[in-house]
Order: sequence, then C-alpha cells, then structure tokens
Amino acid sequence: MSRTVVCFGDSNTYGANPSEPGRHPREVRWPRVMERALGDGYEVIEEGLNGRCTVWETPIERGRNGLDYLYPCLLSHAPVDLVVIMLGTNDLKSVYRNTAADIACGAARLVDEAKSSLAGPDGTPPRVVLVAPVPVGPLTAQSEMWGLGAAVETSRQLAGLYRIAAQDHGAVFFDAGSVAQVSPEDGVHLDAAACASLGQALAEVVRTSLEGA
Repeated sequence: MSRTVVCFGDSNTYGANPSEPGRHPREVRWPRVMERALGDGYEVIEEGLNGRCTVWETPIERGRNGLDYLYPCLLSHAPVDLVVIMLGTNDLKSVYRNTAADIACGAARLVDEAKSSLAGPDGTPPRVVLVAPVPVGPLTAQSEMWGLGAAVETSRQLAGLYRIAAQDHGAVFFDAGSVAQVSPEDGVHLDAAACASLGQALAEVVRTSLEGA
C-alpha cells in the first residue's frame, strides 16, 4: 500500500537556491531527499511556493495566503496520509508586523484546516507534522530587501511556540533548526547540505508517525 505525503511550505520547500537565481535541482530539494529516504511505498508531493505565509494576505504578491490554498490542495491529492507543514518564515516580514505568537497561531490554524479537510484515507483526517522553520540570519542585503531585517530574534522564538501549537492541536512537532541552518549567502534559504539534513530527518519523523501509529 502506497502512502501519500504532502509537503506544504514556502520557498524552502520549493527549493529556492540561496547561491544563484532559481531553484535547486529536483534531486536536491528536501522533499525529494525525504522520499528517497522513505523508500518504496511512499509518494511525496511538493507543494512549495515562494512567499507563502500561514494565514496572511500580502499587498505585494498574489496567492500567498496558505490558508486559502491548503484545503483544496489536500482534496486534490486525496487520499493524503500525512501533511508536513513548514511555514512561518514569510510571516516574519515587516509588512505583516507579526509577533512570534501571531505566527504560531497562524501555523496552528493550518493544522486545524488540514485535519478538517478529511482528506485522509476513507475520509479521515490526515496526520499532520508541524515543522518550525529554520531561523533566519545572519542579516544580508537580500534578506533586508525581503523585509526580514529585524526578524532574526523573532525567528528564534518560533520553535518553542510551534511545539506548544502542535501539542494543543494534535500534530507531531519537529524543529527544522535542530538539523539545518540557512545559508549565509542570503540568510533565508537552505543550501544543498541543509536540504539533505532536513529531508533525512523528516523521513524518520514521517515513518514513525505513520508506521508507528
């Protein structure tokens, strides 16, 4: 029996390359690393979008509210056994004026939305892994331009609050910052080594969540 895992995230799930314009090759991105580590019997679906937030609207880019897209996304891939949600980095941008608690509450709302979709096998709620994103920093000209100049300290507060959100809303928690760091090239995105570390670690989380259930 094949199991379907949806990875719902932002540019770090999309595979934005911190060293040059564009995207990491397919085999480098962490969802593909995770799929290889999981082995036969798993299908991993990449649903990453540059600039995506948890629940916030932006006046700068269209379609970046994760809450609006998550429900139809899961239905389109149903049955979905598990959803990995890794969002919150873009919520740190100055245009949103969010606290770390605001961002964690947005992430918790996505957990509830995923479970309420009933997109799991036989109309059940899919399992959810809530991932605290890797903290941003050090500050670079690019991250300053993206509105993340004052976000370094706030980004470090997310893991503790995401842990609470996951516990309160029935999700498995994982701290991406425990296994990976952003590239100093831009202070925001994951290089190939970080993608490899994150994909390997999340494979174990997913396997335990599904096979140990």
